[in-house]
Amino acid sequence: MSIQSIAHVEYHCADADATAAELCADYGFTAVPPEPDQLAAAESAHARTALVQQGTIRFLLRSATDPAHPVARYAARHGEGVAALALSCPDPQAALDRAERHGARVLDRAGGLVAGFGDTALRFVPEAPAAPEPADGDSPRLLDALDHAAICLPAGELADAVRFCEAALGMHRIFGEYIEVGEQAMDSSVVQSASGEVTFTLIEPDTTRRPGQIDTFLADHEGAGVQHLAFRTGDIATAVRTIRDRGVAFLTTPGTYYDALTERLGGTAIPVETLRELDVLVDQDHGGQLFQIFARSTHPRRTYFVELIERQGAGTFGTANIKALYEAVERQRAAASV
Repeated sequence: MSIQSIAHVEYHCADADATAAELCADYGFTAVPPEPDQLAAAESAHARTALVQQGTIRFLLRSATDPAHPVARYAARHGEGVAALALSCPDPQAALDRAERHGARVLDRAGGLVAGFGDTALRFVPEAPAAPEPADGDSPRLLDALDHAAICLPAGELADAVRFCEAALGMHRIFGEYIEVGEQAMDSSVVQSASGEVTFTLIEPDTTRRPGQIDTFLADHEGAGVQHLAFRTGDIATAVRTIRDRGVAFLTTPGTYYDALTERLGGTAIPVETLRELDVLVDQDHGGQLFQIFARSTHPRRTYFVELIERQGAGTFGTANIKALYEAVERQRAAASV
């Protein structure tokens, strides 16, 4: 068994058509007809399914008006969010069998669905055909691929989740870090498929420290789940400008963060003034630099948001930015108190 990619993200929401229209208008996705098997799983008189795509990113959006429908039950408990990640592989049945042998709980054998992280399931599906390139005259593509999914776990579950990904999914751990931010702390591991196209950032809070954003997510989401999805782009400056002009708000960054960039990193592949203008963060590792920015969450519970990321050789995930941002905020507060 070899997982190749995330074929699509199954997102449960209040109104599939409205959410699809929003993704198209704000982020440049294109609506496409769902496949018959995608419709069969949820479509009924009380349910709607919509599919949008951009590059290799596909969102299968589902909503239901019947409170007893599984989609409606998920949304009632967790709010809108990622209910399943569809993993493409050459032999979905073999992938399901392997996962079951290694302890995965099968939720729907015919649908290739197994339990994953809390109520976020994993679905094994055949490899999807390549997405068509934009035709002449179409708007330029802003986003290329799903870089990673960040998944929050209750304290004490990280090690078991990593073992599950290794044994049941054939992934391997590529990175791990204990992150301290002031009085808060979290532990993280990154697992990746052999293809390099499926990456999960798994995070659990350190409950011996002051509660922080991971604790808040787990409480508001009522358990484990996908906190954010990172969309990879080849030109983050153009993507941010375009998406921002369409009305999407991004998190802002204190100016003191950029004041310290040259000392911290030396030169940057994107000029510092451009990064400052757009509030884009930068980090680097032995492979190169990574640029990232987070959209402000519009989720009613603030338990889901989007990240944009451009990699210029870097293979890590910008964790140094957490510490750098914290220190920048502290310098800003100190300057304001003088």
